[in-house]
Amino acid sequence: MSSEDQPVLVFDSGIGGLTVLREARLLMPERRFVYVADDAGFPYGGWAEDALRDRIVRLFADLLRDHDPVLCIIACNTAFTLAGTALRAAYPDMPFVGTVPAIKPAAERTRSGQVSVLATPGTVQRDYTRDLIQSFASQCHVNLVGSPRLARMAEAYVRGLPVSDEAVAAEIAPCFVDVGGARTDIVVLGCTHYPFIANVFRRLAPWPVDWLDPAEAIARRARSLLPRLADALHPAEDDTARLTSGQPDFATRRLMNSFGLKVA
Repeated sequence: MSSEDQPVLVFDSGIGGLTVLREARLLMPERRFVYVADDAGFPYGGWAEDALRDRIVRLFADLLRDHDPVLCIIACNTAFTLAGTALRAAYPDMPFVGTVPAIKPAAERTRSGQVSVLATPGTVQRDYTRDLIQSFASQCHVNLVGSPRLARMAEAYVRGLPVSDEAVAAEIAPCFVDVGGARTDIVVLGCTHYPFIANVFRRLAPWPVDWLDPAEAIARRARSLLPRLADALHPAEDDTARLTSGQPDFATRRLMNSFGLKVA
């Protein structure tokens, strides 16, 4: 295939990367997309680091062979902060756009100096995340909140399943810090699943904050790496979804279809 025909591959552990896909389509309407959900490995939080890194690198050997993408978006903070370097080393000819917690823009926007990063336990524990804080937010107090349950809650919520307000409130409560009247004013959404349930976060928050969603910035970065194809408009119905389990349930298939994805 020529680069004009090659798809953009969007990878996530589950459905969270659909938030990035939505933004990427707006910026690259001429491109075809393949969405890959590693539902067989979801959730990533319970994996040992070495095993998960090896799994992701092995998966991409098949994905690159099967889909021949022009660019890959790793729409998962856990996957990219853990395996991004290994992916680039293993497949040096493939451009990878990663997802990392939006700590730099949060530090630039905060007025109180109190910033929280809401992510999975793996992401908040990663050296990559702490390096971002040291490089871009050393003047702020950055509160790292690792939730072991929110990704699953977001998956359930977007499928229309009931999610308890009390359970969600308990997971986001540590994000809200008040130090001598200086309150948290920005919460970084450090998992691409979370924007799906952000309206619930806003409703349950003890005070208003800016919930920082990185999806648009990720899509802008991908757009900057690909040439614009003049007068081209790719039919959205050609976009496909692949689940690593090979066994999407009805709710997942319906969700993918609602995003204009044919489940392969």
